[in-house]
Amino acid sequence: MRPLTATRTPVIHRTKPLAGPDADFGAAQKSESEAEPKLRLRDTRFFGRGRLSDPAPSRLSYRFQRWMLTPGIRRGVKIGLPVLAVVGLVGGFFAAEERREAVSAYVTGIKTSIQERPEFMVNLMAIDGAGTALSEDIREVVPLDFPLSSWDLDVEMIRDTITGLDPVKSATVRIRPGGILQVDVVERQPVIVWRTRDGIELLDETGAHVDMIAARADHANLPLIAGKGADKHVPEALQILTTARSLGERVRGLVRVGERRWDLVLDRNQRIMLPTERPARALERVLAVNEVQDLLERDVAAVDMRLGQRPTIRMNKTASEDWWNTKVDVSNGQ
Repeated sequence: MRPLTATRTPVIHRTKPLAGPDADFGAAQKSESEAEPKLRLRDTRFFGRGRLSDPAPSRLSYRFQRWMLTPGIRRGVKIGLPVLAVVGLVGGFFAAEERREAVSAYVTGIKTSIQERPEFMVNLMAIDGAGTALSEDIREVVPLDFPLSSWDLDVEMIRDTITGLDPVKSATVRIRPGGILQVDVVERQPVIVWRTRDGIELLDETGAHVDMIAARADHANLPLIAGKGADKHVPEALQILTTARSLGERVRGLVRVGERRWDLVLDRNQRIMLPTERPARALERVLAVNEVQDLLERDVAAVDMRLGQRPTIRMNKTASEDWWNTKVDVSNGQ
C-alpha cells in the first residue's frame, strides 16, 4: 500500500479583465511598466551646457540691493541727484560773465518798468499837525526830489528822521492814494522854561527839549526852573509848582540844588528849601503855617525844610539885626 503524501497544487490567480474607465487606467499602467528603460547620459551633473541658471542673487548683487533699500540712499537718489543735476546746469550756465550780465540787465529792466508805473509814483509831500517853522525843518531834513517811485522811499527811515527833531513828539508817515506822501506830526508842547548857562530852553512835560528862546519874556506865562539836571525832574517840578499855586505871583521859580533837591524861590529873595524826599508834602506844611501865622509875609529869608523833624527859619539881615538890638535893650533893662 502506497503511503499518502501531501502534494501542493499551484493556485493560479486569474485576474478579471477590467472594463470601462478602469480598463483605460490599467492599460496606461501596463504600457508604462512595459516601456523599455532608456539610459540618459546627458545629465545636468555631467554636462554644463544644459545646466539651468540659479535664481538666487550673487553676494554682491544682494548687498547692493540691501544698500539701495536704505531710506537715506533712496532719498538721496530721488531728491539729491536731481538737485545736483539742476545746480550743475545752473552753475554751468552762469559760469560765463556775459550770461550773468545779460540776466542781470534783463531783471533790472523788468523791475524798473514795474516801479516806474504811474500808480507807483509819488509827486508831493503833505505835512499835517506841524507849524510853519517845523514844516520847513521837516522838509529840510527830508530832502526828496519829486516825482519818485514809492519803491525808492524808505518810510521807516523818514519817520525816524522826523521824530529825531526836538519839537516832534511822534510822527506817522504813509503814502496816500494819488501819489501823496502824508506826514502826520504831533508837536511837543512847552510847559516849562529851563534856564542854563548855555541859554534858555523850552521843555515839555517829560523834560524833553522843545526849542531855544532868546529871552525869558518870550514865554512869561510858563514857570521857570534852573540848575544842572533840572530837566531830568520836570514832572516833580510841575508837582511842586502846582502845590505853590496859592502863593500866586510871588513864585519866581525853582532851582535845582546839587542835582538832588529843589529850592522854591519867591519874591523879596525868599526861599523855601525843600527836602530830597517828598518835597511837595514839605511845601504843604509851610503853606499851612503861612495861612495861620503869615510866615512868608514876615522878614524871613529862608524856610529850611530839609530836616522834616526840625524845620528852621532864617531871617534876613535887617530883621536879624533888629532882633539882636531888641534883645540887647531888653537885657539892659531898657
